[in-house]
Amino acid sequence: MERNLALEVVRVTEAAALSSARWMGLGNEKAAHQAAVDAMRRAFDAVPFSGTVVIGEGERDEAPMLFVGERIGSGDGSALDVALDPLEGTTIVAQGRANAMAVVAIAEKGGFLPTPDTYMEKIAVGPKAKGAVDLSLSPAQNLQNIADAMKCYVEDLTVVILDRPRHAELVRAVREIGARIKLIQDGDVSAAIATGFPDTGVDVLMGIGGAPEGVLAAAALQCLGGDIQGRLKPRNDQEVERVRRLGIKDPDRVYGIGDLARGADVMFAATGVTDGDLLRGVRFFGGGARTHSVVMRYRSGTVRFIEATHRFDRTPVY
Repeated sequence: MERNLALEVVRVTEAAALSSARWMGLGNEKAAHQAAVDAMRRAFDAVPFSGTVVIGEGERDEAPMLFVGERIGSGDGSALDVALDPLEGTTIVAQGRANAMAVVAIAEKGGFLPTPDTYMEKIAVGPKAKGAVDLSLSPAQNLQNIADAMKCYVEDLTVVILDRPRHAELVRAVREIGARIKLIQDGDVSAAIATGFPDTGVDVLMGIGGAPEGVLAAAALQCLGGDIQGRLKPRNDQEVERVRRLGIKDPDRVYGIGDLARGADVMFAATGVTDGDLLRGVRFFGGGARTHSVVMRYRSGTVRFIEATHRFDRTPVY
C-alpha cells in the first residue's frame, strides 16, 4: 500500500469535518450527517486507489449514505477495504457538544471484520495495558488487571462509559471498585482512541456501543499499539438475522483486536468536528477555517497530528 495514501485520506476526513461543522448546534442531525456524507464522497473521488466500503453506514439512515459495498476512490492503484464514519456523532454536532469526528480506516482486502449494524460490548485500553483486558472477566477484575499493567492504583484510572440506562450495572460496578468515571453522551470511537494517548486523561473505555464503531476503534488502536475486545450484542431478531447473514455462527464470541482489524498496512485518519479529548473541532474565520486531524500507520507506527488552514478562495468549499 502506498504510504502517502494516509495523507491523501486525511484530506477526505477534513472535507467531511469542514462541511458538517457548519451545522454545529443548529439542531439538525440529518443536515449535519448529509453534509459530511456528500463532502466525503466527493473527496474520495480524488484519492488514487480502488476502495470498497466494508464498514459503512446502517440501513436505518434515511439520507443517502456511504453504504457497505460502495466503490470509492479514483479507481487507480491498490484495491483496498475501507471502514468509515463520515460523522461519528451526528447528535453531538446538532447539539453543539464534544467529541464529534469524521473517521476513515483503510486496510488490505479482508483486513476488517464485517460487522452488522448492531451493538457490541467493548473494552479498550492504550499500549500500557495491552493484553490486560478480557471481556469474560468482571469489570472489577478487568480494572484491577489494567491498573496492575499500568503500575497504578485502580483509583487512578478514568473509565469512559456511554451514559445509557443499559450501563447502570456497569457504572455501579466501576464505582464500587473505586475507579473514576467519565460519562459521555455519544462518540465512543473518540473515547476508545483517546485511551492510546496519555495526555487525554482517558485510560479505559467500557460498555456497549455500535459494532461498526468497534472496528474503527480497533484500526486506530492497532496503529497505536493499544488493545480492544468486542462481543456482538444484537438487540432484536432482525439484528440476530443480520449477524447470521454475515456467517457469524457464534454470536457470543469475543473478538480480539486482531480479529477486528488486521494486516500490516492498516491506516487510520480522523478530523475533529467539535472539540474533544483528542482533537480540536473546526474553527472558522473570514474566508477559511482551521482543522485538527490525526493520521496513523500500523506498519511504521507513525502518528501525525495535522493542523491545517483552509482558504476557501483557493480550495474547494466542502
